[in-house]
Amino acid sequence: MAGSEAGPSTGAEAVTVEPLPNHRFDEAALARWLSEVLPEAGQGVQVRQFQGGMSNPTFLLTLPSGRRYVLRKKPPGVLLSKAHAIDREYRVMQALDGAGFPVPRMVAYCADSAVIGSDFFVMDHVAGRIVPPAAMGPVARADRPALAYALVDTLAQLHRVDWRAAGLEGFGRPEGYLARQTARWAAQCEAAKSDLPADLDYSAMDWLRDWLTENGGVADESAVAHGDFRLGNMVVHPTEPRILAVLDWELSTIGHPLADLSYLCLHYRLPRDLPGVRDPVVAGLPTEAQMLARYCARTGRDRVENWPVFLAFAFFRSAAIMQGVAARAAAGNVSTASADAERDAWRARRIAEAGAEIARAMDGAVPSV
Repeated sequence: MAGSEAGPSTGAEAVTVEPLPNHRFDEAALARWLSEVLPEAGQGVQVRQFQGGMSNPTFLLTLPSGRRYVLRKKPPGVLLSKAHAIDREYRVMQALDGAGFPVPRMVAYCADSAVIGSDFFVMDHVAGRIVPPAAMGPVARADRPALAYALVDTLAQLHRVDWRAAGLEGFGRPEGYLARQTARWAAQCEAAKSDLPADLDYSAMDWLRDWLTENGGVADESAVAHGDFRLGNMVVHPTEPRILAVLDWELSTIGHPLADLSYLCLHYRLPRDLPGVRDPVVAGLPTEAQMLARYCARTGRDRVENWPVFLAFAFFRSAAIMQGVAARAAAGNVSTASADAERDAWRARRIAEAGAEIARAMDGAVPSV
């Protein structure tokens, strides 16, 4: 993630702390390696860790001149298969930067784990606001509709990128995306259970998995799919309601664009008993229907097909991600001090229950929006 230089009246600042004990690394070794591409780093690098991210540890690097960069690396400990793919993050952002999409400029990638203990990459720091709440609490109410539309416009821009021309051939397989992703997240859920209490209730998650396996046969489309496209992964302009950069590409692939759109709209249907969840419309944001209409206008669609199926998948994936966070918290290798295994496991269950409610409401039909 990137830091913030905006004041408290315009947005939230990204919080940095001294590197957490289990995420510390040899800063002198980093400075030596980085000096090959940034000679000033040879004079020393100040390292702080960003808080708020749940997956790949992310650090703010400050050089003696005050120039700032961001480092992302894999977390410590035993990792789930195909998780924390920072090499893919680096590749997709480098390609999208060349295609004119708003991402930080990539500086260098290190595949030698001997340097700081794991693979990592360094990118430019983009100064701006980080606004984690989907309801945009820190943003002036008058700016919220424009920022919401900027989000969906940026997503539409991403999905219009010619991924083959951008050099992303082989980055993912668009065929059977929903079925393949359902199987992948189901496997991640099963793997996470080994670090969680045996008496946790997984019935909603298991039911939703089975429903998606039976109902996920939608027509294929291909685009660069971010995988975690939400406000908290954006760098927002310090004073204006517009997006400067999109962050956190760990889950990106070539896949169905509507999976991103449904994930962006997840907060319209999240259970209101979850901590921090507010009704977006009451908070002054456009309605879900208005967001879908905006996306259609920007991408040339007549309508959004199979919307309940994609919503159910968005809830399943979100629940699986949260269950993984809970497991890493239980194992002691999560990337933020704010994670809590018991609370996050409960949150995963509630999200899965909400997704199951959407699926059950279909009654066997798959309407369009």
